[in-house]
Amino acid sequence: MAGAPEGTIDNRSSAPLDVVVVGAGFAGLYMLERLRQLGLSTRVFEKGGDVGGVWYWNRYPGARCDVESMQYSFSFSEDLQQQWRWNERFAPQPEILAYAQHVADRFDLRRDIAFNTTVTAVHFDESAGLWNIATDRGETVSSRFCIMATGCLSETRTPDIAGLDVFEGKAYHTGNWPHEGVDFTGQRVGVIGTGSSGIQCIPMVAQQAGKLFVFQRTPNFSIPARNAPMDETYERQWKDNYPELRRQAREDSTSGTIYEKSSRKGHEAEPLERQREYERRWQRGGVNFMHSFNDLMLDKRSNDTAADFVRARIRATVRDPVVAEMLSPKDHPIGSKRICIDTDYHATFNRDNVTLVDLRKAPIERLIATGLQTADTEYELDSIVFATGYDAMTGALLRMDIQGRDGETLAHAWESGPRTYLGLMTAGFPNLFTITGPGSPSVLASMIFAIEQHVDWIVDCLQAMQQRGTNLIEAETDAQDRWVAHVNEVADRTLFPLANSWYVGANIPGKPRVFMPYVGGVVPYRQKCDEVAANGYEGFRMSTAPSQPGRRI
Repeated sequence: MAGAPEGTIDNRSSAPLDVVVVGAGFAGLYMLERLRQLGLSTRVFEKGGDVGGVWYWNRYPGARCDVESMQYSFSFSEDLQQQWRWNERFAPQPEILAYAQHVADRFDLRRDIAFNTTVTAVHFDESAGLWNIATDRGETVSSRFCIMATGCLSETRTPDIAGLDVFEGKAYHTGNWPHEGVDFTGQRVGVIGTGSSGIQCIPMVAQQAGKLFVFQRTPNFSIPARNAPMDETYERQWKDNYPELRRQAREDSTSGTIYEKSSRKGHEAEPLERQREYERRWQRGGVNFMHSFNDLMLDKRSNDTAADFVRARIRATVRDPVVAEMLSPKDHPIGSKRICIDTDYHATFNRDNVTLVDLRKAPIERLIATGLQTADTEYELDSIVFATGYDAMTGALLRMDIQGRDGETLAHAWESGPRTYLGLMTAGFPNLFTITGPGSPSVLASMIFAIEQHVDWIVDCLQAMQQRGTNLIEAETDAQDRWVAHVNEVADRTLFPLANSWYVGANIPGKPRVFMPYVGGVVPYRQKCDEVAANGYEGFRMSTAPSQPGRRI
């Protein structure tokens, strides 16, 4: 890979930029490539030292994508998707990061990216119709448009535990892992959290640690990945048929990922037939299990049959029945929290050096110099791993001081939960776009698929503005209100709201409980976005900044 540049953007000209993009993950990279094609002056600010977004930071052992490699990739370049070779069915973090770096090098994107630069404030100057963007390096740039490519899972969350500054051992967070790696050989290690990152890293840490304590508050459903080296025949099938398969993902999928869909209802199938179908998909591995029947996220009766199957598999895998029971989720429907995929997660609890601690029975009270104190036991630890996830979907945006018209802050506008029109814009914040924002399918879709759809829509919108000779666009409040109501209505038809998940912000104390992603599916969502554009960007208001009536974008 090319060396990642350090330092700040050399903003020699005082003239405003056309676009500032915040974030150089997959969204920022593709956005930059498309904006260049429009001939717009663009700068990208990235807090990390290189491209990759979440895959730059998430270097914990076992980190891996839960979407198959052949589908977790860009589709905008036929040469790119034909020439890049994935090594595994589910790509590990180092390979995904290498892919992002390859994209940056292939399209010469780094020259417009300022690395190691955090955007701290984004203020709209109403008189000029410009955004003023400040960074932690003391610079401020002005731009006609600001596009947030900050990612849905990028603001890490460390729980507010007393004694964080007292613990004398090493503490790590899965979302901000040391780039040089960590050697736990012979150590007493505590992992706090059993969501996706915990489920992936726990088996790996257990292989090194002298003693591993897993501190679990809520057990999660997990399906075996059945990961394997990439099968050449399978790879060839995808590459030979990419145009048709990409079309199918756009027009006939729920999430932008092609799975084996069922036309049957789970509770209507004969018990033996249903068991066979679950077993077949369990052996195949991956999230495809959740498509065994077409109503698993709509009908609790069907969902219960899938949950019962998984709980039975846990009991069959974990030798200690007490531990198996602790690992069996019972407080939420399967799939209502993000379904996890794993490699030997439940079998890891058969190891002699692994102990599961039930935090519901004895919560963590504090960290102490030598380890961790729960309500009934003191655990001596050399290292602690916080696998405690993120302030999802809104955290990275609200971390910045974003102010729109009349000094209105985004934090205030979203104080009762995020409000957007199509997940793309918020009323009162002109020319501020968000890629895969709350109110769009985002985390319920394959992220690169969702990113491409949003980037393409934004680019088409900017082209339409160029053609009209306008330079301001903002969401109308009425259209935003209708969309928010629709997002809530669709979510309420499903089983998703029955779980205290990060989809509703339940992992963040004080965060409003609002179902943030759009659960209606990527096909109707794309159709809605296309319909809005075809109707002259219905629900958006285009105009020209008063001080520059003749200036285009």
